[in-house]
Amino acid sequence: MSFSRRNFLIATGVAAAAGSVLTACSSGDTSSSGGGKQEAAKANATTVTIGTAEDSKGPAPEVSGAKKGGTVYLLNDDDFSHLDPQRIYYAWNSLAAIVLSRTLTGYKVADDGALTLVGDLATDTGTMEDEGKTWSFTLKDNVKWEDGSDVTVDDVRHGFERGFASFVTEGASYAQTWLTGSQDYRKSYSGPYSGKHLKSIETSGKTITFHLSEARPDFNYVVAMQSYAPTPVKHDTKQNYDKKPYSNGPYMIKSHSTDKSMVLVRNEHWDADTDPIRNAYPDQFDFSFGIEQLTAADRLLADSGNDQYAVSWRTIPVERIAKATAEAKDRVFEDLSSGTSLFWINTTRVTDLAVREAIIRAWPTSQVRQLWGGTHRGDYATGVMSPLVAGYESQDVWGKLKNPAGDPAAAKKVLKKAGKLGTKVVYAYQQDETQAKIKVVIENALKEAGFEVVTKGVDSTTWYDQIGALDNPYDIYWGGWSSDWPTGYSVFQPLFESSQIREQGTNYSHLKDPKVDAAIKAATLETDQDKANKMWAALDKQVTETGAFVPDVYMKRTYLHGSKLGNVKMDPNFDGCMLYKLYVKS
Repeated sequence: MSFSRRNFLIATGVAAAAGSVLTACSSGDTSSSGGGKQEAAKANATTVTIGTAEDSKGPAPEVSGAKKGGTVYLLNDDDFSHLDPQRIYYAWNSLAAIVLSRTLTGYKVADDGALTLVGDLATDTGTMEDEGKTWSFTLKDNVKWEDGSDVTVDDVRHGFERGFASFVTEGASYAQTWLTGSQDYRKSYSGPYSGKHLKSIETSGKTITFHLSEARPDFNYVVAMQSYAPTPVKHDTKQNYDKKPYSNGPYMIKSHSTDKSMVLVRNEHWDADTDPIRNAYPDQFDFSFGIEQLTAADRLLADSGNDQYAVSWRTIPVERIAKATAEAKDRVFEDLSSGTSLFWINTTRVTDLAVREAIIRAWPTSQVRQLWGGTHRGDYATGVMSPLVAGYESQDVWGKLKNPAGDPAAAKKVLKKAGKLGTKVVYAYQQDETQAKIKVVIENALKEAGFEVVTKGVDSTTWYDQIGALDNPYDIYWGGWSSDWPTGYSVFQPLFESSQIREQGTNYSHLKDPKVDAAIKAATLETDQDKANKMWAALDKQVTETGAFVPDVYMKRTYLHGSKLGNVKMDPNFDGCMLYKLYVKS
């Protein structure tokens, strides 16, 4: 399993780009992000529940005051890398694809951000048998492609089977692995273009059944990923499908000029009565590519012409945070993202728990957050599990909420008691102006706690290659993680299972703990998802107690929109604007 790419900004941009995206807030936010106490993520944990067949019926609940009509303008710096659903993994692409490609299941988002897993194309969230090894889904009636033809189980199967094709290298690979029982799944099946179907997928009438190699009680969450949306057998153009995928959602592509523009218009064959998720108020979405973040922010702040009907696709750049929150506060939308920022402690090198505890207790979390953007950076984290993951519970093993500034004196006592004063630690950081400042703050805190500190600057373009090396020469280094779906499996299995300690593996702390492995296995196999969620929450505390990482923040995203748009909110799954719930004001 590769580094979580569901939110590409978490995977590649946070450490490298934080200086350019969030840093300058520090000058205007000193009063709220110093060393004082903070409640855990503002008690902002999102409720994630599994809905019923009734919940899965359309239409989506109406947005108060909304009306249909108008055009929304999207100001983007980059074009979408992929719109072929099987090649979609990054949240950047999913934010657009969700109005084009429906999936077997999906998330109904309430006004307060609560998530309910519901049947999207399916009549419900699926039927599980054999403790999660077998899953069946039945398609709704009247679900159509943009040409008016029915979405069939053959199309759904084709979408899953396309994921095995040699040209599909960017999408998720969970289902492929479980459908074949192999990480090297293409050796078992090479895709549908040879005329053969996967034996592990059966179809009958409007029902599709998946036979998995291992128990996956959360498989109904997994099939909500865009990678597993159907592709029409009759209209599959293989590699070229990426240029103009067929729609079964409320909008379809009218035109797309690569790196310049894209226009989405209504799909007249979409039936709102089949869709419990999407409202689809605007008549059209016009995307413009190549607009720099700062330019987009300035245009939105000016709020004139068509920009009154526009929204930023990227977060507000640091240079404009203060201005936006002061002059356009009612047009700023900010919320927790699905990502957690932390600093890994390499347990292969730092083997003594007391030493790891001293590092954590000395860590200047509030000062680091301040340099990285203050409260706009995020809420203080106490573990690795985001408040947007089902089952999240507030816990504070290391007292970070009580004293986010850290306590070098207390850390020194821990180090002295263990006979480890003077222990040398190597802190790696990405080379940019902001992280150079952060490095100094961290170095000073650790020295005050009794450590000998060596700092090593690393080129941001090779960051993950270097910290992913099994024999990397660093003791402490930054990382970020975002779950692929909102349950604990895609947090804890990749990050802490012993099997992930390998070259370029995702167990960045190298934690090898049989008790943690057993807890991951037990929670994975638990068929009662309410019980499983509690087990994942307990595991969050358990891995935190190992001292394998220093919790940093539950990350936030901050965006800006024009004055003529209503109900502009952040999608809790993809950390960007929800196109399907906003509307154009009169």
